[in-house]
Order: sequence, then C-alpha cells, then structure tokens
Amino acid sequence: MVAVLKRELKSYFNNPIGYIILAVFTFFSGMFFTVLYKNGAPNVENVISVMSTIAIFATPFITMRLLSEDRRQKVDQVLLTAPVKISEIVLGKFFAAFSLYAAGFFSTLIFQFIVAARVSLNWAIYFYTLLGILLLGAVMISIGMFLSSLTESPVVSAALTFAVFLTVMLLGSFVESNNNVILSAINKAISFIDRFSNFITGVFSLNDIIYMLSITGVFVFLTVCSVAKRRWA
Repeated sequence: MVAVLKRELKSYFNNPIGYIILAVFTFFSGMFFTVLYKNGAPNVENVISVMSTIAIFATPFITMRLLSEDRRQKVDQVLLTAPVKISEIVLGKFFAAFSLYAAGFFSTLIFQFIVAARVSLNWAIYFYTLLGILLLGAVMISIGMFLSSLTESPVVSAALTFAVFLTVMLLGSFVESNNNVILSAINKAISFIDRFSNFITGVFSLNDIIYMLSITGVFVFLTVCSVAKRRWA
C-alpha cells in the first residue's frame, strides 16, 4: 500500500494538477481569512466552512485520474497482476488523494496561530471543524474514486463525480423548500454535505463522525469490488 501511495503522490506532482489544487486551496482560504480579518471577525472556523464549497468543486479533479487513467493507459494490468492485494492498491490511491486534499487545509492552522497571537481561542472548536472538513473530503474522495473505477476517461470520471455532489446539494436545497417527508428521509440518509454543517456548529456528535466514516468505507469497498471484477474478467 505504501508503494502505491508514494507512486500516486508523485504522479500528482509530475503534472500541474497537484500544484494547482494546492494553489487553489491556499489562495481561496487566504482570501477568505483576509476578508474576515479586516472586518474584525477572524474566525478560522468560518474560513473552513466557506472552503467546503471550494472542496466540492476541487475534489473531482483530485480523484478523476485515480483509476481511470491507469485503465486508459493499460497500466492497471500491471497492478492487477502484481502480487499485491486489491484492497492495498485502492487504499494506497485513496490515502494519496486524501493527503493532497488535507494538505490544502494546512494554511488554516497558520491562520489559527495568527489569531491566537492576539486573542484567546477555543482550539477544540477549530480542530472539530477541521475534522469535519477532512471527513467530508474522505467521503467525496471515496465516491470520486469509485466513479473513477467505472470508466477509463478522467473527464467522464470528474463529470460524474461533480454530478453526484451537485445532486446531493440540490436535494438538500429542495428539501428545505418543500415539506416532503420521503425526500427529507432520503436527504437525511445521503446528504453528507448537510452532515458537515453539523461540525460547523461546534456541537460534538459521534453519530456524524460514524456516518462519514461509514459512507467512506462503503465506497472504498465498492471500489475494491469494481477493481476485483476487472481482475477476474
């Protein structure tokens, strides 16, 4: 798994995608923090909250090449015939994508230290909000990785991933404007984006953490099954 992780991390920076993703995260988080700081409300938790929208748009580009590119270039045949478990291949790719995603939020820690130098802060709230955005990323990466395993086109993979995220977002908005019991139940079951909003409030909920980890685990498992199907085919 470690070898696959290193290979994937290296591939992100063998082309501009890795640098672009980090630049986008750093630029927007810095911009949001600057605006809040100038307005006298340097709340880093709010920066993380706003950054969730950027993460939703950026994640499809992080995951689009994970498995589809190997399939397109026929490199997956080497991995599938190698003496390594499919679960290790999938987890290596997952953690590589997650590492890149998590690195994009490193700047928020710097912002927190800047604010802490002037006022007293509740670090627990910051870390809980940070945990929320990381768990949201884990869910989105697992979904994007699964969709990437279904096609050999990175563009199609990115489009499908964004379509899923957009559907979840629109469903949440639609449910808010319509008192439909069935849609409300469906939204509660699948809306990982709404679950993230619970982290922003700073109220600890073990159910939300378990939910995020469970969704991530389900899609990682589905990805393993998808890749295994190709191995035996």
